[in-house]
Amino acid sequence: MNTSIRLALDRTPNTNHTGFYIALAKGAYEKAGLDVQIISPDQENYQTMPARRVAQNDAHLAITPSESVISYQTNGVPLVAVATLLARDISAIVTLKESGINRPNELDGKVYASYGARYEEDLIRQLIQNDGGRGQFVAHKMSWSGIWKALQTREVDAAWFWLTWEGVRADIEGVELNQFLFDEYEIPYSYNPVLTGHRDWISKNGDALRHFLEATAAGFRYAIKNPDEAARILMKTANHPTLANRNFVEQSQQMVAGYYLGGDGHWGYMHRSIWLSFVNWMIRNRMLTNKEGEPIQQLDVDTLFTNEYLEGVPALMRW
Repeated sequence: MNTSIRLALDRTPNTNHTGFYIALAKGAYEKAGLDVQIISPDQENYQTMPARRVAQNDAHLAITPSESVISYQTNGVPLVAVATLLARDISAIVTLKESGINRPNELDGKVYASYGARYEEDLIRQLIQNDGGRGQFVAHKMSWSGIWKALQTREVDAAWFWLTWEGVRADIEGVELNQFLFDEYEIPYSYNPVLTGHRDWISKNGDALRHFLEATAAGFRYAIKNPDEAARILMKTANHPTLANRNFVEQSQQMVAGYYLGGDGHWGYMHRSIWLSFVNWMIRNRMLTNKEGEPIQQLDVDTLFTNEYLEGVPALMRW
């Protein structure tokens, strides 16, 4: 009998997720004895964040930012990152070039499109302050699906986008953007997105998780070698309206393929130093609190992530 794995996506299907859909389409999960179901957040109108699904045992794995793992652990829920989808951060805070907002400090008093995630507004505030601003802005909460239009219509002044997705869309549509990268403003942002599970489920399903990661890694490697075919498989298998423009999906796939693997050629591997830098930065800036709302002075980063279930996944895999 196949092991069931419910995977909750962070956003509607996009090229960050291609490896999962390739593994699904090519039967790699089935061959590994897995019955994988992928849940897109719009199926329930974005009512439940993916990390919450895992915390509530509504999903076994979820795609989340690293902050979700930190947030739940500081509240006593042992979520753990088991792989990173991308070897490094490729997101940015963006504004329309025509808006005249050319630096983070010019976001003071402006409207930011918020996903409503914990620490998100803290990060934006610190970004502005690190550029000499006050860090005072208006957070307008909305679902991901409406943010692109909201930015274009000037309903919001800034948004947090992936350069490999909305950045590509902007290029295709001729929309000029300003991009504020976190590391350029002394914010050592961690991995995003990561594959997250609950420690209890992971400890009981280690073999299934290993097989899942092996099949998924092979899917991402296929996408690197065959980006156009990978885009076609993503479009066909996910069958989502946001993937209707083949030129857009192919361009995004070609760009993001360069970020799937780390320098050692492995997919999914996370460096302790990156987690440590981000956690220590959050502690220094008094962002972390426990369930009682008291400041956290120390957090063991080794509880936040593990590469254990990636061991044995070779750097090169072929179907």
